[in-house]
Amino acid sequence: MAYFVAVADNGGVNRAAAALRVAQPSHRQAVRNLEKDLRTKLFHRVGRGLVPAPAG
Repeated sequence: MAYFVAVADNGGVNRAAAALRVAQPSHRQAVRNLEKDLRTKLFHRVGRGLVPAPAG
């Protein structure tokens, strides 16, 4: 859940991973797994960034 909040606060996985000091691929996979578990998209991909979807 902390990864979700970090992405929402930072507007993208790369910036969120840097803020949390974790590897970007593992951060991206964690967000994908959360979306899969919840069976909904949490973010809209916009260019190189992410914005929360209504479910997010």
